[in-house]
Amino acid sequence: MTSSLDLIMFAALMAAILMGFPVAFSIAGIAVFFAYLGWMLGVMDISLLGAFGQRVFGLLSNEVLIAIPLFVLMGAILEKSRIAEELLDTMGRLFGQLKGGLGISVVLVGALLAASTGIVGATVVAMGMIALPAMLRAGYDPRVASGIVCTAGTLGQIIPPSTLLIILADVMSNAYQQAQYEQGKFAVEALSVGQFFAAALIPGLVLVVLYLLYILIRGLLRPEDMPSAPAGIARPHRTEVLRAVVPPILLIFAVLGAILGGVATPTEAASVGAIGALLMAGLRTGGPLRSILLGAGALIALGILSGLHPVRLQRNDLSSMDLVIGLIYALLAAAGAIAVLLSLRAGLKKRILHDAVTSTATMTSMIFATMLAASMFSLVFIGLGGEDRVAHILSELPGGPSGALLFSMLFIFVLGFFLDFVEISVIVLPLVTPTLILMGHDPVWLGILIAINLQTSFLTPPFGFSLFYLRGAAPKEITTRHIYQGVIPFIGLQVLGVILVWFIPGLATWLPEAIF
Repeated sequence: MTSSLDLIMFAALMAAILMGFPVAFSIAGIAVFFAYLGWMLGVMDISLLGAFGQRVFGLLSNEVLIAIPLFVLMGAILEKSRIAEELLDTMGRLFGQLKGGLGISVVLVGALLAASTGIVGATVVAMGMIALPAMLRAGYDPRVASGIVCTAGTLGQIIPPSTLLIILADVMSNAYQQAQYEQGKFAVEALSVGQFFAAALIPGLVLVVLYLLYILIRGLLRPEDMPSAPAGIARPHRTEVLRAVVPPILLIFAVLGAILGGVATPTEAASVGAIGALLMAGLRTGGPLRSILLGAGALIALGILSGLHPVRLQRNDLSSMDLVIGLIYALLAAAGAIAVLLSLRAGLKKRILHDAVTSTATMTSMIFATMLAASMFSLVFIGLGGEDRVAHILSELPGGPSGALLFSMLFIFVLGFFLDFVEISVIVLPLVTPTLILMGHDPVWLGILIAINLQTSFLTPPFGFSLFYLRGAAPKEITTRHIYQGVIPFIGLQVLGVILVWFIPGLATWLPEAIF
């Protein structure tokens, strides 16, 4: 029994989570219990827990992870200000007359919202309340409609900026550095969030194309499952389409362009995204149109001009021209600040910011509490010899590096039936990825494979989070059985996405190599 304490610890964690205990407390509680049990049985050095304080400090001082609450806030503001709702309504009327047109619009809107919010729960709930009733009124099969809404909502996990990719980049970078140390390299290389954002972009778009092809083909083969929208629904005017689509696209370009172009770090780009979402919400909630637009334009101009001609006013060798340019920059910053304040006032009046900040604090607390608890769990698991056991199992599997990777992917896929992506990312991945990297697998390619695999954890019954989100927001005529049956074809498409990235590594590695 003492030699298998690490396995018993992992099984106890699974049991505690399935019994419904809060995840973060379950992870930390199991870790503390087995740490002292291992100490009493003489199989663990309890002084190892002294390293937990350093791990907590390392997590809380990690600047990359500051991007998480900022991206969550950006998505929450877009969702609470009903910008996502307007986008869904407009795109639904635009494509509604096609066979499967409503389904196509839901997937396209899901991709746009994924690239501008990155929050799965908010996207699935919004689509469940807006798009799903429209699809049912149009005569869609309840299973097909449920599957499309669930799947489109999970695109926020793989299309950057994504909370999953930020956490995954941190985990994979640590695993890569650990693998380099074990190889005897002390001038180690690190991986950045930007590399993973770039690597995920093409695979994310491949998944979108797979979903669209499936909807188009099913619409042709079984038109009764996805009929056209009723003829009485008016197509949106070009101005209406531009007003709904252009602001999210501009926000996407501002955030991802800044990261991939090397202009800003992910944390800085996340703050740009949060300010951009705030300005969009200010326009949407009745703020002064001209002032906010002028302020937004001033901030865009400031970003471009300061990049082309930076001025550091603290230097004592500035020319008269530099002083004039510095004054212009200050005026642009002041105009932008006024626009932000006006948007804040409009958002506070409508209580949009209250709800957005509350949901941001809730989600961020959950993520960081889970990461802190998982840090303690992995520390105890290593102390009980679990890390050596995992490395031994992977090295002894038939098939060499490919066999070890296949086993790990299947294990992660099965865990996705029961655990959230955060728990899998911060508990399981630090144990398996260093060994996989040592076996020769490219860390960025490996991370994207795992990211697509983890995305399925939101869709797989019985505990897929997207299924629960939709169950809470769906109309009464949608049953849990409909939702479970509807996602099965899309799980198959997810697996196909993993296979494509596995056998065509360039899908994940070409863009980061070209940019970085």
